[in-house]
Amino acid sequence: MDRCRFVPPYLLARVAPQSLAVDATLRAGRGVPVTARQAVLAATAPAWTVHTADHAETLPGRVVRSAGSAPSGDEAVDEAATGITGALALFAEVYGRASYDGAGAPVSLTVHYGQDYDNAFWDGVQLVFGDGDGRVFERFTKPVDVLGHELTHAVTEHTAGLVYEDQPGALNESVSDVFAACLKQRLLGQSADQADWLIGAGIFVPGIAARALRDMAAPGTAYDDPALGRDPQVGHLDDYVSTSEDNGGVHLNSGIPNRAFQLAAVAIGGSTWEGAGRVWYAALTGGGVGPQSDFAAFAGATVAAAGAHADAVGTAWETVGVTPGAVTPSAPVPASAARRVTVRRTGGFAGLRASGELDLDGDDPRAPEVASLVDRVDLGSLAGGTPQPDRFVYDFDLCGDRARLPEQHLTPDLRRLADLVLAPAEGSP
Repeated sequence: MDRCRFVPPYLLARVAPQSLAVDATLRAGRGVPVTARQAVLAATAPAWTVHTADHAETLPGRVVRSAGSAPSGDEAVDEAATGITGALALFAEVYGRASYDGAGAPVSLTVHYGQDYDNAFWDGVQLVFGDGDGRVFERFTKPVDVLGHELTHAVTEHTAGLVYEDQPGALNESVSDVFAACLKQRLLGQSADQADWLIGAGIFVPGIAARALRDMAAPGTAYDDPALGRDPQVGHLDDYVSTSEDNGGVHLNSGIPNRAFQLAAVAIGGSTWEGAGRVWYAALTGGGVGPQSDFAAFAGATVAAAGAHADAVGTAWETVGVTPGAVTPSAPVPASAARRVTVRRTGGFAGLRASGELDLDGDDPRAPEVASLVDRVDLGSLAGGTPQPDRFVYDFDLCGDRARLPEQHLTPDLRRLADLVLAPAEGSP
């Protein structure tokens, strides 16, 4: 499966292009292959193990701490340890689930990934966290809900298997926010009406005008800052964003089911993880939700699972414009101009979008190298691949030859081409 990223690609493109380059390196296949890492995990007994990549990009890295061991003194390592202990306890003690696969799989985590890496992700084998750039982002282990979000992508992969695009992808993102919120509130001992409903609070450095990456209670209000732009999430189906970027707007449109969950949790009352959380978990795992389920189908599954709270859950969905069982929209794919090279990067946990365009017939100093790269690239042999939650996805238009590629499928030539086109002309290397 493709890696599931925490920061949306449209946000990273705006504030952290260096992290995009790291993601491109991942696409090029650096690091220990998934099958080899799975074999290493299978040979280890602890419920969880935290590694450090020591600011390199090879996974899983060096073991620092595992279940039952004492704190290491490394903030990121110990935050990851606290977070995974709480997350596994949430799923086991509240929902009766043994690890993300339901069968007690050991969890591998890696911190200190890359240089100034502004993201976190689940790659189908382990959880990975960057330290942030210190300019916009703090370390990604700092808010515990980041870890809860990524672990839930693994749970979704092993249950409903919601595909990571369009409405199913937005639901995939939303479900991760749902159980991230449950984890955070459980660790803080908050009821639904006491919670702040923020996802990623504390992820930004002081001075950035942002409360968090997302606000489940008020989508579109989490940040408004010159470096970040304004939070583009929507919270009602009337405002659904039809786009080819960000895997069909999965980070934008997840605000709709997010707000439905928040409304349902407050209406049901008490602790979110015991109330609305149980309803959403039953819907996710009950067999009524599958890879292609849309908002209406998921809403119907939650109402069916809500028992005495069915009216409250149904009203929550109706408030955001979703009628259980209704048919909902899909997204078109825009065209691009010939003789121009365009690159768009979307996805990632923060959802920041990056895009660039270059006229090969113009006098841009990047044009000769880009033209040479275009001549070497065969997009037709590379197109495809399944997007992963919170991973970046790149849309290329090379003089009319178009393809969408998840970050792990980028070749070194495409990585370089993307770096050139996404960078301002005056800042190109």
